[in-house]
Amino acid sequence: MPITLLLASRNAKKLTELRRLVATEGIDGVTVVGLDEVPSFPEAPEIGATFEENALAKAVDGCAATGLACLADDSGLEVDALNGMPGVLSARWAGRHGDDDANLQLLLGQMGDVPDGRRGGAFVSACALVTPQGAQTVVRGEWRGRVVRAPLGDNGFGYDPIFVPDEDDLTPPGSVAGRTAAQLSPAEKDGLSHRSRALARLLPTLRSLDG
Repeated sequence: MPITLLLASRNAKKLTELRRLVATEGIDGVTVVGLDEVPSFPEAPEIGATFEENALAKAVDGCAATGLACLADDSGLEVDALNGMPGVLSARWAGRHGDDDANLQLLLGQMGDVPDGRRGGAFVSACALVTPQGAQTVVRGEWRGRVVRAPLGDNGFGYDPIFVPDEDDLTPPGSVAGRTAAQLSPAEKDGLSHRSRALARLLPTLRSLDG
C-alpha cells in the first residue's frame, strides 16, 4: 500500500535530499512530502538541549497533527574551538532563524583568531522517525572537517560554504586546497554528509513503511 512520509521541514533542499535518498535506495511505495504540502498546524519551538530532543519533538508533533509517518531532522555545526557551538543554535546563531549569510559571517568573525590547526568541527544530524502506530526511532550522523576562512561554492546551504570535509581535505593545515561542502556535487554530498549518514541508519525502518 502506498505510504506518505512527512518531512517536518519547509527547507526545499532537505526535501530534495530525502527524496533523492529514497529513490536511490529503491524504497518503493513511499512518497515524501514537506510541511508546505499538508494542512498547517502549530509547530512547537525548538527548545531541546540536543539535536535528538528537537528532532523527536518535531516528528511527534508532525505525526500527531497529520496522522502520517513523520521524519524530522535537527542539524547543525559543532565547532571544536567554540566548545561545540553553535550546535543546536546553528540555524539562529545570528539571532534570526534561517539567515544563512548572517550566521556564517558571525561564525567566521568569532573564529578570526583561531589558527588553522585548531579549526576542526563536525556537522551533526539527528533524524527521528515516528509512525502513527507509535514507533519511534532516533539516529545520529556526524561529518568531520574544518572551518575555512572564507565562503566557497554555491551548491550547499547553511554553513556548507565554509566547511571542508576530512574526506576532501588532502593537504596540510593552512593550505587553501580542499573543496567545501558547497563545492561538492549532490551525489558526492549524498555519499558523505551527516544527514545522509543519519538517514542511512533509518533505511531499515523506512523500507518497512511500504512493507
